[in-house]
Amino acid sequence: MPLKMLIFILITSFTLGGCMSKSQQYYAQGDHAAMLREFDRKEGLRTLNGIDLYYLCPSFIAMRKYQQSLQCADELESRDKSVVNALGQIFTPSIFKVRAYLIKLQAYLDTGDFAKAVEYGEKAYELAAQGGFSMFSGMDSIGIDIIGDLGLAYAVSGNRERAREMIDKLDRYSMSVLRGYVFEPYRQLQKIRIAFALKNYDEVLSLCNLNEGIFDGKWWSNLPGHRFTYSKLNLSFIKAKSYYESGNLPAADELYTLLLKTPNISESSDIYYYSLADLGSIRLAQARYSEGIELLCKAVDEIELQRSTIATESAKLGFFGDKQTAYKTLIGVLFAQGRYQQAFEYVERSKARALVDILATKTNFAVQSGDERQVREVLARQQIEEQEAFLGESVSQKSNTRGVMIKTKEQLKSQAGELASLVSITSMPLGEIQRLIPADETLVEYYYTEKDLYAFVLTSQRLSAIHAETGTLGDDLREFRKFMGNAAVVQHDELAKRLHEKLIKPLAGSLKTRKLIIVAHGALHYIPFYALRDEKDHIIERYSIRMLPSAGVLKYLPGQKSAKPGDILAFGNPDLGNPKFDLAYAQNEAIAVSRTRPHSMVLLRKEATVAALIKYGAGFRYIHFATHGEFDVDKPLNSALLLAVDGDSDGRLTVDKLYSMKLNADLVTLSACETGLGKIVNGDDVVGLTRGFLYAGSSSIVASLWTVDDMAASQLMTRFYQELDKSDKREALRTAQLETKKQYPHPYYWASFQLTGNAQ
Repeated sequence: MPLKMLIFILITSFTLGGCMSKSQQYYAQGDHAAMLREFDRKEGLRTLNGIDLYYLCPSFIAMRKYQQSLQCADELESRDKSVVNALGQIFTPSIFKVRAYLIKLQAYLDTGDFAKAVEYGEKAYELAAQGGFSMFSGMDSIGIDIIGDLGLAYAVSGNRERAREMIDKLDRYSMSVLRGYVFEPYRQLQKIRIAFALKNYDEVLSLCNLNEGIFDGKWWSNLPGHRFTYSKLNLSFIKAKSYYESGNLPAADELYTLLLKTPNISESSDIYYYSLADLGSIRLAQARYSEGIELLCKAVDEIELQRSTIATESAKLGFFGDKQTAYKTLIGVLFAQGRYQQAFEYVERSKARALVDILATKTNFAVQSGDERQVREVLARQQIEEQEAFLGESVSQKSNTRGVMIKTKEQLKSQAGELASLVSITSMPLGEIQRLIPADETLVEYYYTEKDLYAFVLTSQRLSAIHAETGTLGDDLREFRKFMGNAAVVQHDELAKRLHEKLIKPLAGSLKTRKLIIVAHGALHYIPFYALRDEKDHIIERYSIRMLPSAGVLKYLPGQKSAKPGDILAFGNPDLGNPKFDLAYAQNEAIAVSRTRPHSMVLLRKEATVAALIKYGAGFRYIHFATHGEFDVDKPLNSALLLAVDGDSDGRLTVDKLYSMKLNADLVTLSACETGLGKIVNGDDVVGLTRGFLYAGSSSIVASLWTVDDMAASQLMTRFYQELDKSDKREALRTAQLETKKQYPHPYYWASFQLTGNAQ
């Protein structure tokens, strides 16, 4: 037996207590794939003994199976009896609970829910501290895990004082001589992670330089799968990143250049991405633009390879970066060089990346096109390949898997393009988008950052673009949005003029058509463009507008729907179990709009359920919701229309459910509270109910941006449906808004509604 392997066995036997069970062996070796094959059983986690659960749960974290890791932790936490292994080690209920809390801490830390990470970290620490950490029978790494991960959670959640306390506790953490030799690098690493997350870069560099020797050259440093091995690559990255963030670009340049020459660095995807992106930015600062652009393009390609950009590697190092930064930097330099076409295409890609990130945890999409069985097979294969790429043990294995992933992505795109756009970045060339723009329309796409506003104006023949510094734009947008939701406020007029001056007037020379398609971005999603105005009047008087979440959506908008037996299916004033949520005018509105078409159905109060939508929805051309709606800022897929509870549903028609439905309506109207809003994430794209209904097959959605006035909304909606016999949806809505504007001049009453999708 090789000497290194013998030493490895001796260490793990000492650390874990001698002869190991299979779960202990897999855990010690870091063989997570084998662990799940052996212990992730179809019959459920309850069939496993507590010791196997104890070692299984971390493998779910390593495999990015966060939901399963939480379920595993719940099961482990519920074990209320002590278990003794073959060597006499006692695993008490307290040990199981501490381990369960630690798993939850790590899962929430990886997925960015820092408040919950702190909550479970504190539980783990308090329970472990009651036994002086001695309950772990000498397994010092668990104590170091708890203190280090809790310190990291404190740091990223902004509690600097408590994070510093954890560094002090790590300094005072006592270990036996032999265990100290084994675990000392791990203890120092935890201190570095916390300091890194605190952005104390001088401290990080001092710790790295002080301890660099103990991470390199140890006799166990190359042992296969050893869970405490610390890579020189990771330490080099932390140093380079610390130099970069602290402004020492020459030192960062030198280290990043060396890092990118490291063999197989691309297999450490987070480190590879950040090294490319940061060195690209350094090259731009050095006015070496072609090199900088090339590096940034490679960085973007790297993060677009996988569906999820959860930063599992960099998170474990204490760094949570915004991967949209590479897009922002790249778009800025391309625009500055007059490369507007490329800048526009990266704007579209940044929006696609943001959407894919939000939908990263969803798997049960409805298949709207293509052979459903084949499409689902490709989807399943894509998920397996991503896991294999992440966990591949050899370089050749990982490289081969990456190549296969690209082929699978293209296969899915050819079979079900719209679904492919939700699970991968499928960019569309400018020329293809231009061919989809009708000759009588102009598309305006905005890209908005903290300091810069870009606007691209596209027709079927031309592309023009403008750039401006944002100045007070952010403040103006927030104030304008606030004033729009209050009819008693009159200051909206001056703000409407200022926003028109910044958003519309600079484009006036390029807006040759009366019909506009507007693709908003960031905070621009929150404002009604119809309510902007110049010195004469609001732009609703001059333009007819429809909205799109991205220009690429043009390819997937459904055309004219086939005839259906029903006209309008209206849901009004669902019974939400509390009289304060009753909407009398919404009930009247649902009845009134249903009377504008002969073959209509209206469902009120307890009849207005999700089950009724599923049962009747496919038979109607138009679906109208006059009910409460809400959006969840932190969990966009939980945004919902609120319908009545029934035996099969809690009444919440969520965005998540919409992506699993086939409605295929010609029009969905959301006459409710803030139903047009969704989560505005870094880099884009508002993901609300409108986007969900588009994917469910609706050609168009009319939705409100704020809590609507019941009486004005009822009148506006009734007129809208009457006008549909005379004109397209966009013009019908505009006419109804202009009529309402005559009676109720304040934009609060008429500007809330906007059309997204097809106008026809």
